[in-house]
Amino acid sequence: MMNDTISIAPMLDWTDRHYRYFVRLITPHTKLYTEMIVADAIIHGNQNRLLSYDPSEQPLALQLGGSNPEKLYTASKVAMEYGYTEINLNVGCPSPRVQSGSFGACLMLEPNLVTECLNAISQAGATATIKHRIGIDKAEDYEFLDNFVTYIKQHTSVKHFIVHARNAILHGLSPKENREIPPLKYDYVYKLKQLHPELTISINGGINSLTQVQDMLPQLDGVMIGRAAYNNPYLFASIEKTVFANPYIKTRKEIAYLMLNYLQQQQDSYKLHNITKHMIGLYHGQPHAKYWRLGLTQGMLTNDINNYIQLIERLDD
Repeated sequence: MMNDTISIAPMLDWTDRHYRYFVRLITPHTKLYTEMIVADAIIHGNQNRLLSYDPSEQPLALQLGGSNPEKLYTASKVAMEYGYTEINLNVGCPSPRVQSGSFGACLMLEPNLVTECLNAISQAGATATIKHRIGIDKAEDYEFLDNFVTYIKQHTSVKHFIVHARNAILHGLSPKENREIPPLKYDYVYKLKQLHPELTISINGGINSLTQVQDMLPQLDGVMIGRAAYNNPYLFASIEKTVFANPYIKTRKEIAYLMLNYLQQQQDSYKLHNITKHMIGLYHGQPHAKYWRLGLTQGMLTNDINNYIQLIERLDD
């Protein structure tokens, strides 16, 4: 079982292999997740492009999307060939596109199907985990959450539940609004852990500071950080030092220089902008933030790595 104390949430189009390589330079101990990958894409798509990663990204878990147990089994088998040992089932995404595929958050209304999906992942040989919301639409009471978790606990071998502490509103809100409008109910997740102490319970949703992390960890097994991990990745330097007691913290400039090697390795396979766009938040809140942001958004569009070299040579720590 991986260390689940601190993790970065799977985020579509954001937590790809380039972002994960970058953030791993900041935090060696934080658990990482892939962006959600649909089982069909793994079965029928470019598996190497979807599933390959740099060894430095470990500990790394794969998040799968889907609701067909047979396809999830097949995709899990493929993923294990790439070295993934933990596969997380997405039961939290509320987007219309995901709903049209009958998976994501709408699966909370079908706990029996969720158990079939999780058992299929386990039968493939992987450690199955689940990420879900506290409720769906008007199902806002704690009992809905507890009933869902209890059912999964009783019918699968799953021990790790990652709970986004908001309801998912399936109609009328965009995915962005679903991350902001439904109220956060952290107390539901705390209560879940109290009533199910044998489970590993991680919390997700609206967490953007070290202070929040420190307040939550005594009550739970893990804290998963989403948008803040992308917009302000150097937050994890303070988490690395405080939570993991790591005295060896790289400066922002050291990280920027280390990414130069990665850019040089990847420039024949990827446009440089597709890598550096994930690094824009490195100087978040710092005097060089605007200079850094403009250098990466405008200077890298030419795909000239010399522009990146000139950019980092002018940086201070």
